[in-house]
Amino acid sequence: MILSVSRRTDIPNYYAEWFINRLHEGFLYVKNPMNVHQISKIQITPEVIDCIVFWTKNPIGIMKYLGELKDYLYYFQFTLTGYGTDIEKNIPDKKTVMIPRFQELAAQIGKERVIWRYDPIMFTDRYTEEYHIRAFCQIAESLRGYTEKCVISFVDTYRKNKIFLSETVDNNKSKEVLTAFAAKLQRIAEENKMQMASCSEEIDLSSCGITHNCCIDKELIERLTGGQLKIKKDKNQRLACGCVESIEVGTYNTCANGCAYCYATYDIHSMEDNRKQYDANSPLLCEKVMEGDKISERKVKSLLDGQMTLKI
Repeated sequence: MILSVSRRTDIPNYYAEWFINRLHEGFLYVKNPMNVHQISKIQITPEVIDCIVFWTKNPIGIMKYLGELKDYLYYFQFTLTGYGTDIEKNIPDKKTVMIPRFQELAAQIGKERVIWRYDPIMFTDRYTEEYHIRAFCQIAESLRGYTEKCVISFVDTYRKNKIFLSETVDNNKSKEVLTAFAAKLQRIAEENKMQMASCSEEIDLSSCGITHNCCIDKELIERLTGGQLKIKKDKNQRLACGCVESIEVGTYNTCANGCAYCYATYDIHSMEDNRKQYDANSPLLCEKVMEGDKISERKVKSLLDGQMTLKI
């Protein structure tokens, strides 16, 4: 089993204590976002977890607990962009705080286990192609030797971020313009010893040396473990997504990063109300078991072929 922690919220930033407590207890609850009365109880012991994939814009909360993750294989998807607080409201200064934090995390756990995400890329009057190239170059040079891989994507429009994007973002750039722009980023990444990949992109960027990425990455997990995973592509993700199956443990409308383009926090009032319910000792993240809820144990198991030794 692979745990996704989390596409829906920044658990390493805001809810690290909750997650570590759940590891200690050996289980957690996850509500079905399509049926709020359906709760899955999920075993999360080292025997069944093959890998934990952390998603974050700021890992500060989890970094003090890294020693408690020693029995688990894990890696980070670390988003670090050139946007200011007009777009990523509650992210600390990139140059003075976030780049050093990325470097510190990679120094502790290894550069192969911290993936740099420069996404989503969107173009506005302020965030032009030239701006992105300058910002990307500055970050890439700072992260040289601290990561092996950079992932990019162009912003996608969802029902939950449509108003912001339609009022702010230039979505009229042609495939040729986007490909030429991506090629410039690829050259910068290559100069800084990084492999470049794209995330859930329908545009084929292979002509400029950019491969399709798998954020829940079978190849990386197998490389880190030395074993083979018996696992399928995740059918619950978009068609262009290459991720393999994982179990998502996050809760929508709980992330306080304040990113204007976010699809997972789409109601500020709900987010504030949900965060008031946060209990680091609860099996549920920012929610409570209510009358009428049905709790079912989800069957989980290791998907690794045989017993492997973690290469960490």
